[in-house]
Amino acid sequence: MGRIDDTRPFIPVNIAVLTVSDTRKAADDKSGDTLAKRIEEAGHKIADRMILRDERAEIADQLRAWCAREDIDVVISTGGTGLTGRDVTVEAHRDVYEKEIDAFGTVFTMVSMQKIGTSAVQSRATGGVAQGTYLFALPGSPGACKDAWDEILKYQLDYRHMPCNFVEILPRLGEHLARTKG
Repeated sequence: MGRIDDTRPFIPVNIAVLTVSDTRKAADDKSGDTLAKRIEEAGHKIADRMILRDERAEIADQLRAWCAREDIDVVISTGGTGLTGRDVTVEAHRDVYEKEIDAFGTVFTMVSMQKIGTSAVQSRATGGVAQGTYLFALPGSPGACKDAWDEILKYQLDYRHMPCNFVEILPRLGEHLARTKG
């Protein structure tokens, strides 16, 4: 298990939250609220927040737009990771990813198994990297958002988490995008 090294400084990251739903509005976005509250309580900043319908192209376009912004380090979406025909968030994420973080979905499934048993197989939570930005797609339930944040992201987005974390390699995610003069 990892640990927090209190001799290292906390480094806040800027996080955008996207709720994907055909029915949710800001007034009843419990999953988005769950994430926003936990993000801010951890000391990070909400850089942007939005609700979009379950439309693959629109979701992918918004992810790309946020990845292009220098003031956004991480994008977390909630909703649209299930198995129905309208669940297209995972496909939209994968349209954008340069690299997938395969173990994120695996670890999320392990956490979910402890909470909801074999029903965990119905989630397609995923994580990846694009344009130097981390992207994570979580299920649309507040419980799933809580579990993903409390059990995985809270630690991986904390620079003090040892032996390693996502924040320490954040500056290197876009190395392949740097141009060199020869």
